Amino acid sequence: MPPPFRADPAKVPRTKSRAEALVAAVTLKPQGWGAGFRAQQPAVSTPGTVAVLNGQCRWERQALPKGVLASFSRYSEIPAADGKGEVKVTASVTVHRTVRDADERLASTLEEPLRCRQQQVRTDEWITELMSAASPYGQSNNTYADDQVIEIGKYVTGKSEQTYRWYVTRVGTVTLAVSVKGAEGYTANELDSYAANANGMMINTVEFELGGDS
Repeated sequence: MPPPFRADPAKVPRTKSRAEALVAAVTLKPQGWGAGFRAQQPAVSTPGTVAVLNGQCRWERQALPKGVLASFSRYSEIPAADGKGEVKVTASVTVHRTVRDADERLASTLEEPLRCRQQQVRTDEWITELMSAASPYGQSNNTYADDQVIEIGKYVTGKSEQTYRWYVTRVGTVTLAVSVKGAEGYTANELDSYAANANGMMINTVEFELGGDS
């Protein structure tokens, strides 16, 4: 097993401006997801906010908490065509002030399905039947990140129920998240591949930007 990645301490963001530059560089753009993807509308998250699952099990954007220097999301999609539905994906990167802050993000992600088996994304969008599993470095084939949590469930809109995947990965003080909301005509394996590839690309970019030994 290869040794875990270690960033160059001089390159780890300690200020808001450096953290903002890192999240902009790492967060996957539509073309990074593969052929056929384009930006959703809106294409990016509101500056100075982070996605939070509130006490009513509804996702909303709130001001950055004390332990976060910067957070950024890009929203992409494959439009419906040729008898297939519309696939929606999200790539997010958050820079935390400390490793402990980043660890707490992973811990809360792991626990959220226990608190909210059904989560509201928008007025007409829900995520249901959620389950989560953690894979710290060295476990369950995780040889690429300090920690990772994967959620699986169902993405529900109206009468449609499709596959849902969410990966949250920690590399030092940085957490990366990719989510995939499935659609008619796409297999679970195809959607898993989108999520895994996107996650891998962002991990590689973090390692390149932070320039430590791997």
